[in-house]
Amino acid sequence: KGAEELAVLAEALVASVEGHLRDDRLLNEASTRERLAIRLTALADTTASMAHAMDFSFLLDPDNKLLAIGFRMGDSALDQSHFDLLASEARLASFVGIAKGDLPPSHWFRLGRSMTPMGTDAALISWSGSMFEYLMPLLVMRSPPESILDATYRAVVRRQIEYGNSRQVPWGISEAAYSARDVRLVYQYRAFGIPGLGFERGLSEDLVVTPYATMLAAMVEPRESVANLARLDRLGALGSYGYYEAVDFTATRLPESGEPVLVRAYMAHHQAMSLVAVANVVLDGFARSLFHADATVRSAELLLHEKVPRDVEVARPRAEEVAQAVRPAVEAAGVIRRITSPHGPAPIAHLLSNGRFTTLLTAAGSGYSRRGGLAVNRWREDPTLDNFGTYLFVKDGTGRVWSAGYQPTMAEPDAYQVAFTEDKAEIWRRDGNVATALTVVVSEEDDAEVRRLSLTNLGSTPREVEVTSYSELVLAPPRVEAAHPAFANLFVQTEAVSGYDALLATRRPRSAEEETVWAGHVLSVTGQVVGGLQFETDRARFLGRGNQIHRAAAIDRPLSNSVGRVLDPVFSLRRRVRILPGATAHLDFATVIGTTRTEALDLIDKFSDPATFERSLTLAWTQAQVRLHHLHVDPDQAHVFQQLAAGLVYADPALRNQQSQVTAVAISQENLWHHGISGDLPIILVRIDQPEERGLVRDLLRAQQYLRSKGLAADLVIINEKPGSYAQDLQVALEEMIRESGRLIGREADGGIFVLNGPLLV
Repeated sequence: KGAEELAVLAEALVASVEGHLRDDRLLNEASTRERLAIRLTALADTTASMAHAMDFSFLLDPDNKLLAIGFRMGDSALDQSHFDLLASEARLASFVGIAKGDLPPSHWFRLGRSMTPMGTDAALISWSGSMFEYLMPLLVMRSPPESILDATYRAVVRRQIEYGNSRQVPWGISEAAYSARDVRLVYQYRAFGIPGLGFERGLSEDLVVTPYATMLAAMVEPRESVANLARLDRLGALGSYGYYEAVDFTATRLPESGEPVLVRAYMAHHQAMSLVAVANVVLDGFARSLFHADATVRSAELLLHEKVPRDVEVARPRAEEVAQAVRPAVEAAGVIRRITSPHGPAPIAHLLSNGRFTTLLTAAGSGYSRRGGLAVNRWREDPTLDNFGTYLFVKDGTGRVWSAGYQPTMAEPDAYQVAFTEDKAEIWRRDGNVATALTVVVSEEDDAEVRRLSLTNLGSTPREVEVTSYSELVLAPPRVEAAHPAFANLFVQTEAVSGYDALLATRRPRSAEEETVWAGHVLSVTGQVVGGLQFETDRARFLGRGNQIHRAAAIDRPLSNSVGRVLDPVFSLRRRVRILPGATAHLDFATVIGTTRTEALDLIDKFSDPATFERSLTLAWTQAQVRLHHLHVDPDQAHVFQQLAAGLVYADPALRNQQSQVTAVAISQENLWHHGISGDLPIILVRIDQPEERGLVRDLLRAQQYLRSKGLAADLVIINEKPGSYAQDLQVALEEMIRESGRLIGREADGGIFVLNGPLLV
């Protein structure tokens, strides 16, 4: 029945192709068909002559009689690795080499035949347990009934089906591209397989299903394969040009939603194998018949009749692989860092960055935004108050006021939760019958951040809710603004952007060398808007005389719509929305940075479209996976590094030494200079006295690189406290480790590395 269904699919494909040919008036032209036949005949002759001209003998290692992986032209020598298993795609090369007389028949029996039991059956062991290793040769090579290869094919496909069912996913695992990309956004590729079928370790750590594996399996189990292809189709795996490359179910690479990731690529090799496999099913082994029609191939057919031996080396799957194999696909622990309260001895912070634009957000909703060396908004390191940042005020029809986070209003919510992931930060809270969800994401394409506030009416009557944004503008280096904020503010000028819910600001350069920067603040609303836009760019008017941010006067009165050369600039936009019972409204506040007015206006236009938020969210998730893969950092490590970042940004009393130890060390910033340390950056200090502790240093090197990618620069200071004659040996080992990481020892603008000899410190 499965073969019949594949035949129907094939007929539909042929009809479609013929239809296109008819449209081009090619099919009915005899001359065209004649020319096509001549070209195909010439192509067949050329490929046949090339096949017979190939010589496999130079790849045969004379010592072990196995084929080398390849030949190193530069060294004029065979590769030291070999194809040594019968359960390998390379057995096709061995078979052809023997048939042509390039290889001795004894070579076939040099190939490993270790087998693993599968219930009452057994199967040959391959290296990675992939469908490609087992079934690719079946595209052209026959497998006589009851032969060792035929038994292996059937057992392996059954095991593939069982494994997919045990993991609650479609089956079909083989080497493929998967949901990880390099810095050029190119999908990565490697072998995946079934635990217990391969010698390779770690097969249970990934779960990547590729449709072409099912196509290959159709030559063994067509009915099961058709049903599995239907499951993949329901997951969206069928694209315009055939099935996509893979569906990645690996827990550590899933988005927060838990949905599998489609690897939206087509590999010609895999598509071609799929077409040949379907042709074999529909046309009763058509490609195999063509291959075995060659007299040279027929001369070696006896090799394929090998039976399953009675006495055979048995290889059993590793215990750790079996334990992992039966585990369902679930979300990996530690991928999401959850906080249930904004209160604590020190702020819990999270960094988001595209490498240029960086946003820090605390669990209370405070933090900063920076682009390169420029501060976008005003911020002060205050672990006690933590009341500087970009804020969203919410006010309902009863006059009740709160904020999207705990700060700055400090209104206690009925429920509160924070989730920090590699690509975004989220804060949920419930206040009465209104639930708010704040999602913060940094755009990977532009120097911009977007804060989406989702308001849900949990009550039974419609509600009108007013939302007001607030951010104190800086657009200058943080040190410059902190040294003289009033003076720095004098050079910022604001304006409203006609036709958009947006504000624009620029800092007038004080010299020809100073960089020109333009900032925009734009709002887009998905929902029913009530009334017109209000805005404010004057901090004094927003706060009111003598007021602090937590009780700003503007929350209880209309905004002044003032722009121009204000003394203390802010960005503030206000909209009122009407929300029906059970409905949700979305307000997207984007802050963008450009080097020219035109660039800033283009960004305002782009981020005024609500669809831009979804695009930013998708790209942020993709780039987060790319960045972690490039830095060789797993999600659990990333969250540990984020906790380290919070300790570098905010002073944490829990991390300080005892007061007696602090007072006993009389040291100033100048004391660091003769060690080459400026003291201008936060310092990560690690003390080591045993070679076994070098793993900690390696992790900190990776942490420093990770934090640098997030826009946080810090110096790493390693103190080698190993006394005696061995100190120098450990010193050399540490320096070699640093060089192997691609870094240099010494001061760097984005964070240097310093290795100090503890016994020699004075």
